Amino acid sequence: MDINRYSPVYTINQRHMTKLSDYSVEEIFELLYATRQMKAKFAAHEKTNILQGITVAMLFGDTSLRTKSALEIGVRQLGGECVDLHYSEKDMRAGENISDIVNVICRYGVGALITRGIDQAELDNFTAVSPMPVINSTNADYVPMQAISDLYTIWEKKKGLEGVKLAYIGKGSNVAASLIMGAVKCGMEVAVATPAEFGIKMRHVENAEQYGSIFLTDDPALAAKNADIIYTDSYHYHSLITEEEAKILAPYKITNRLMSAASGTALFMHPLPAKRGVEVAADVIDGKQSIVYDQAENKLHAIKAILALLIK
Repeated sequence: MDINRYSPVYTINQRHMTKLSDYSVEEIFELLYATRQMKAKFAAHEKTNILQGITVAMLFGDTSLRTKSALEIGVRQLGGECVDLHYSEKDMRAGENISDIVNVICRYGVGALITRGIDQAELDNFTAVSPMPVINSTNADYVPMQAISDLYTIWEKKKGLEGVKLAYIGKGSNVAASLIMGAVKCGMEVAVATPAEFGIKMRHVENAEQYGSIFLTDDPALAAKNADIIYTDSYHYHSLITEEEAKILAPYKITNRLMSAASGTALFMHPLPAKRGVEVAADVIDGKQSIVYDQAENKLHAIKAILALLIK
């Protein structure tokens, strides 16, 4: 389906967002069109108080910088308020009941719960009983908000999604799992190059392949051939890699030579934080083909779009 021929109605049937496999192509398109609208309003300094009087709660099980900042700023730009909730594995093991948590905070006037670092199985328990939307910003398996932001950025820069070639190269990650799911659903051509030791979890690849073919290889240059987008992720975020692991991943570093295997108009993407000289050369991420700051900015607008469509 061609996104440019789609007519949005700015509504979706989904109640929660924990993974993109739950979303239809049309619902993804709705989110992307809403992101574009949010960005246009931001550029025009137009106020959008659709969350006036609504509080959004954040339940984060690990640290965050850009995501947390974008969430807090985005909610305020929509006229709402953010509140941090303390999440502790110790509390959960001590007998905190998920149903009690979500039902109580909902009665406090909270309109949505945004989580981070909570296992998918536990998150499924949240969504099963929550009377309010539950949004997974990041966990070990999925990063759906990042994928929506990335798909919007590709659409914005390439003027379409269908037939655009995305090459994900490097360490398989939760970012990669969500990105390839969204990409194939939107009709993109997807190639993935990872070493065997650091591949995307096969269950995520197999789930995505229900919607389109994915070319898997251990050859970065082969994946990059004629690509419109070259994408990589951090190797070090929240956990350091060993010297031996660094050697395995070294051939997957995005360099200008690897970028030259792609199309002449190829763009480089990275969700940040980035380690220059490790997964990407400094002259690539800071060069003319890099759109990482556009990508980071669009995360703010994607978050606002998600909140606007999920909070009824």
